[in-house]
Amino acid sequence: MGLPVPPMKLRLLLALVLLCASCSAQALDSFSLEAGHGSHETNMAGVGLQWQGHTKWFEHTNWHIAHYLELTLGGWNAEEDTVYDLGFTPVFRFVRSRGQPYFEAAIGFHVLSDLDFKDGVQTSTHFQFGDHIGAGIVYGRYDWSVRLRHLSNAGIRNPNPGINFLQLRLQYSLD
Repeated sequence: MGLPVPPMKLRLLLALVLLCASCSAQALDSFSLEAGHGSHETNMAGVGLQWQGHTKWFEHTNWHIAHYLELTLGGWNAEEDTVYDLGFTPVFRFVRSRGQPYFEAAIGFHVLSDLDFKDGVQTSTHFQFGDHIGAGIVYGRYDWSVRLRHLSNAGIRNPNPGINFLQLRLQYSLD
C-alpha cells in the first residue's frame, strides 16, 4: 500500500515554499520550528525560514529595532481534518543585544489550504491576515520564544471566526 498523495492545494503550497527557499537560499539566515494550541481546540505545528534585514533603527541606544522576513508552512489539526497554512510575514523586533530578551510584533499574509478546520467552524476566504506578538531570548545560535498569533480575514467576508494560537518556538541561526 503506497503513501497517500497530498491534495493538489497542498502540493501547490509545498512547491511555492521550495521555490521561495531555493531562490533565496544564499541569503537564508535561520530556520525555526513551532508548535502550539489554539482556539476551537486546534493544535498546530510548523516550520519557518527567516531572512534578516540589514537596517536597524536606533542602533546608537541600548535598545534597537531590527527586522526580518519569515516564510512559514504549518498545519492545524482539529479533530480529523488538517488545514495547511503558508505565511509570509515581515517581523519587527525590539531587542537589546544577543543573549538579551526581546519583544516582537508582526502583521503578514497567509493562505489556507481549506476553509473548514473543524465541524461547524469555517472561514470564508483562503486568504488571511496573520499577526503576532512575542517575547524571547537569544542564547548563542538558539532563539527561544513564545508567541500569541491571530489569523483572520479582517472582515473581508463572513463568516470570519478567526483563530488564536499560543505558540512555543525554537529558531536556529545559520551564521
